[in-house]
Amino acid sequence: MVVLSDGWDCGDPAVLGAQMTPLQRLAHRVVWANPHKSRPGYAPTAAGMAAALPHVDDFVEGHSLAALERLAAVVAGVSVASAERSAAPDQSITEDTRA
Repeated sequence: MVVLSDGWDCGDPAVLGAQMTPLQRLAHRVVWANPHKSRPGYAPTAAGMAAALPHVDDFVEGHSLAALERLAAVVAGVSVASAERSAAPDQSITEDTRA
């Protein structure tokens, strides 16, 4: 199961945590891609993110095409550390890379 979210859920975090419990049991793995995770000093302190994290197997960045390529590697069974080491240097989606 892959979740693409910033974790800034506006509902009750206790409900999210309770919903994540059976999801974790049913899914082979729960992978959460968060677009804010790449920011320097980021900590998953939003109530929804904090409630979900105990049920997440892999917590990865989700802010760019390169981060989504690493996400694909994690889903394919490559460890997060290996996916990060083997990925090309990160380029933001908003960055113009044309010659």
